[in-house]
Amino acid sequence: MKILENKKALILGVANDKSIAYGIAKVFYENGATLGFNYLDERIEKRVRPIAQEFNSDLVVKCDVSKDEDITNLVNTVKEKWGSVDIIVHSIAYANKEYLKDYYYKVDRQSFLQAMDISVYSFTAIAREFLPVINEGGSLLTLSYYGAEKVVYNYNVMGVAKAALEASVKYLARDLGVLKKVRVNCISAGPIKTLAAMGISDFGDIQKVAIERSPLRKAVSIEEVGNAALFLCSDLASGITGEILYVDAGYNIIGM
Repeated sequence: MKILENKKALILGVANDKSIAYGIAKVFYENGATLGFNYLDERIEKRVRPIAQEFNSDLVVKCDVSKDEDITNLVNTVKEKWGSVDIIVHSIAYANKEYLKDYYYKVDRQSFLQAMDISVYSFTAIAREFLPVINEGGSLLTLSYYGAEKVVYNYNVMGVAKAALEASVKYLARDLGVLKKVRVNCISAGPIKTLAAMGISDFGDIQKVAIERSPLRKAVSIEEVGNAALFLCSDLASGITGEILYVDAGYNIIGM
C-alpha cells in the first residue's frame, strides 16, 4: 500500500513544474494521493491545468488567498467534490519586488501589509475556514526559508513575513491539535531556483553561497522537499506537529 493511499491533498501555490509545490504534488501523487489545486488568475491557470491533468486531478479552483470570498468558494468546492480533505499544502507567498533588494527599512506600509496578508495571514485563514472539512488527524504544511531566522541580504520584508509564518505554525499547531488532532508543520527549504525566487535581487549569489557552505555542498531539489513533505504529512510523522524542518543540505547548522 502506498503511503498516501486514499488521502486527499489540496496543493495551494503551484506556479509551474519548477515550483516547490509541484515537487510536493509529484511525490504525493506517486504515493497514492488524490490531488486538488488552486490558481490565482487566468495566466497561472494556463500553467496549472496541464499539471492537474498530469496528476489526474479534476479539482482545480480559482482562489486568490487575499480574498475571503475566494477561500470560502474553495472550501465549498472541496466539500462538494470530496466531502472532506486530509492534507493541505500552503506554498503561497508574495512581496513587492521593489523591496526584495537593498535595505529592509525602506519598505512602505502598504507593501508590508500586502506581504503579511498573502504570505502569512492566508495560512491562518485557510486553516480556520477548512477546519470543518479537514479530517481528524489531518495535516497542514507551509513553506519557509532560513531568512526567517537570520538576516539574508535582499530577502528583507519576506524574511519578516516568514518569521511571522513560522510563529503562526506553532500557534496553529496548538489550536488545531487541541480542536481536531490536526498537525501543522513547516519546511524551511534551501534556496531553489523557482519563479518566486527570481524576484529576489542577486538570488544566484544567495544560492551559490548556500552551496559553497552547506555540509552537503549542493542545492536541494524540489523532489527532496517533496519527500520531506511526504513524511510530515503522512502517518509516519503522526507524533510531530509545530515543527520547522530544514531541508537545506545542512546550511542552517553552519555558524562560521
